[in-house]
Amino acid sequence: MAASTHGLIATFDTAADIYHAAEKVRDAGFTNWDCITPCPVHGLDGAMGVKRSKVPRISLAGGITGFITGMSMIYFTGAVDYPLIVGGKPLFSPMFAFPVAYELTILFTAFATIGGMLILNGLPMHYHPVLKTDHIHRGLDDKFLIVIESSDPNYDSAKALLESAGGTEITEIES
Repeated sequence: MAASTHGLIATFDTAADIYHAAEKVRDAGFTNWDCITPCPVHGLDGAMGVKRSKVPRISLAGGITGFITGMSMIYFTGAVDYPLIVGGKPLFSPMFAFPVAYELTILFTAFATIGGMLILNGLPMHYHPVLKTDHIHRGLDDKFLIVIESSDPNYDSAKALLESAGGTEITEIES
């Protein structure tokens, strides 16, 4: 049985090389591709055309939910479930409910952030075909890699594009 192709992987020597190659891949209209670098490359997200993450919005929603939950819980217990006036104090005061609401805000924000990150990144992913290649070790040490997946609509022109962008050791990745 012949192995199916996951995509192409190309090697680049410097951060500047991969930066310019990423711009070329982005401008060519590719959508299913990624860069693997041994260190952070400033501006590479912009060169790849990566949009801003949705995780901060999910975190904000979690925080607002936690704050409202804390305030509602203290209101319910103090004014509805067990109304008890002690020393002329009101049945509900935001001042007394704030510590609980603050802690629940932090807790719900943390859960929403972790959950949002896992869901949006498709994690946990226990296996990825790129990890089978011999190039991956160099991409984590001293080389820069671009991987274009075969599911991309423009995949037929990928090899020529990677060659024109200065990619070396262009090989196919098996699924």
